Order: sequence, then structure tokens, then C-alpha cells
Amino acid sequence: MVGTKLKLHAKGYEISVIAYEDQEDYISLTDIAKQKNPDAPADIIKNWLRSRSTIEFLGLWESLNNADFKLVEFDQFKYESGSNSFVLSPKKWIDSTNAIGITSRAGRYGGTYAHRDIAFEFASWISPEFKLYIIKDYQRLREDESYRLSKDWNLRRQISKTNYRIHTDSIKENLINNKLSKKQIGFTYADEADVLNVALFGLTAKEWRSRNPDKDGNMRDYASIEELIVMSNLESMNAQFISEKLPQSERLEKLNKMARFQLESLLNNSSLKKIES
Repeated sequence: MVGTKLKLHAKGYEISVIAYEDQEDYISLTDIAKQKNPDAPADIIKNWLRSRSTIEFLGLWESLNNADFKLVEFDQFKYESGSNSFVLSPKKWIDSTNAIGITSRAGRYGGTYAHRDIAFEFASWISPEFKLYIIKDYQRLREDESYRLSKDWNLRRQISKTNYRIHTDSIKENLINNKLSKKQIGFTYADEADVLNVALFGLTAKEWRSRNPDKDGNMRDYASIEELIVMSNLESMNAQFISEKLPQSERLEKLNKMARFQLESLLNNSSLKKIES
């Protein structure tokens, strides 16, 4: 699920925070590193990762929070850390150990983010004083935003999950067989999800990503509450249509008509384009 981007301020520096609905917040290490070197923050992060104490801290955090953490690869990094030749980037750490405490993306809207536990540790390495300023404004930020965000997140989460299992169970029962490979099974689920996407949004997931290369997540993450309500209803109806063995093209037409009608009822105007039959 895509997170909500927020900002905190520490000693004149603006630091991005990504607040997720179903996990802890992640704070930008890139923004924190700018306090030390505004021109090359990535180098500051790499220098921090070279330290043996940093590797040990990250390894312990992952061991406590990540069941899929690769301990063999971690042990190799720990053995090499601290030497003059040792260099480690966030991406290499993530890819090699399957770490979840740090995320890293390239490009204009990228950067390196870390779970708040790790971000505070990094800030302490930068400057204990700077860390205190970050913690203080982070607490202020959560007090200001938490109630509004939690209400919106909880509602969206419940709507999104309402009929999801009904839909996937119907696909499994009626469209999946033992002759299909794992790749084919995955394609079947994705294909049926796109039936709903086209019925409601007029786009497949791939088409949406192509039109929105700078956005995280998928189109449902950016849907309105009304659209999510309709999507939940479509999941239930498509599950029924699948069990009745209706062809996909017929199901898509019926679902689109239903989506347009329901959304118009909720919004009092139709924002959906009718699919040409």
C-alpha cells in the first residue's frame, strides 16, 4: 500500500516521512544526510553503512523484525565491514540480505528511507543534537496528523478488504487448475483484477503505471472512498459471474454498467466512460 508523504522540520532542514497504514513510518535518510553534506547525501549514507557497528545494528533490527532476512549474507557483510576496501550501498544491502528496514529508489522522486528506529540511529551518527530535533518534531507531526490519517486509513483498509477474499476464492475455484504453472496462475489473478480495473477506471494496471510513472503503488491506492466502495461491490459480483461461467467479455460489460450506475448514485454524476460493446 502506498504511504502518505509528510514533512518534519529539524534545525531548518525539511525531512520527508512516509506514513504507511499497515506498518511503521519510514523517514528519509537522504534528507537527514543533507545536514552533513547537502551536495552528496548518498555518500554520507554509504560511509555510515561501512561501519561494523552500523552493520551489527541493522542485522539485529532485521533479525527481530524480518523473518526472511538472509543471515548468511549478513554475516559476510559483518565480516568485511570496517576494512578499508569495504563499500556498501543501501541497494546492495537490501538486495543481498532481503532487508526491509531500509528502502531505496533511484530517480527524481527516489531516495533512501528507513524505519524510524533506523533513521533515528542514523541521525544520532550524524549529530546527537540533530537527532533530538528530529525526534521532537516527529512527535509533533504524529500528534497533528495521526487522528485524521488513522480514520481515513482504517476506512479505506476495511473497504478494500471487504470482498477481496470472495473474489480470489472464486477465481481459485473456477479458473485455476492443476495444469497451470505458477506464472499462469499469477497471470489469471492479475487478468481478473484488470477486469475490475477496466470496468471501474477504464484502465488496466499496466496502462495506469505507464501514465503515472512517478507514483508509487497502483490506481486503487489513489482511488476515492466512493470508488473503493464500488470496487468492493464489483469484486462480489464478478465472483458470482465467474461461478456462473459467464465469458469475460460479458462480465466486463455487466460490471462496467454496474460501476457507472453505482458511482453515479454515490457522486450524483457519472465520471466513468462507458465501454463500447
